[in-house]
Amino acid sequence: MSRRVSDSVLDPWIAPAVPHLYRALHLPRALPPEAIVIAGHIVALLGAVGFALSTSTRWGGFLAAAGVLGNHLCDMVDGTHARRTGQCRNGGELLDHFFDPLSFSAWMIGLGWACGRTELAIVGILFVYATAVLTNIRAKMTGEFRLSKVGPTEFKALLALFGTALGTLAFAAPDRAVFAATVGFTALCVAGAAQLVVGVVRSVRAVDRDGAKPDTSEWEWRGASSRS
Repeated sequence: MSRRVSDSVLDPWIAPAVPHLYRALHLPRALPPEAIVIAGHIVALLGAVGFALSTSTRWGGFLAAAGVLGNHLCDMVDGTHARRTGQCRNGGELLDHFFDPLSFSAWMIGLGWACGRTELAIVGILFVYATAVLTNIRAKMTGEFRLSKVGPTEFKALLALFGTALGTLAFAAPDRAVFAATVGFTALCVAGAAQLVVGVVRSVRAVDRDGAKPDTSEWEWRGASSRS
């Protein structure tokens, strides 16, 4: 199992509150942690709907922010619940990492719909999955699952603030909502591109420095051997 390390700016401030938050929720011990993971993704989809409607309704932006925050709430307590109830499973961790980029991608689609800019949604999804693949390959090669300073928590915080801003703008200046959403989404994509480039450079250096000996083995062609 990879060692988990977080360089996140916000996590050190949020993490101490997680045990108190978990106790306040009074979750049933029999509840599978996988159910919390799936619930988090469902809430994320509601947030995506909110983003999609953020430029055409007064409540869309606030629904988007609530969906992002609700998703992060589930993301914070699923692991705690698994450890407290002795339900830690590899399958649960796999589902958690599988759904995370899907949730982010749903938000990208929602923002693209709100702006009427499909190309921005595609770019956003590409950056989300490129970052996820990079993080997981680096973890495989170094044995360390590392989150950057501006990681999922910070991105969700930005998206929640963005949704709140769009909701506020829908009341104050609804005629500027599409323009503001487009500018904000473009800025997020530019920031994502910059972070991805930095992440690739740092990851290449990290795997060369800390990774295991390079794999020089040949592929095993089991299909061919089974037919012979």
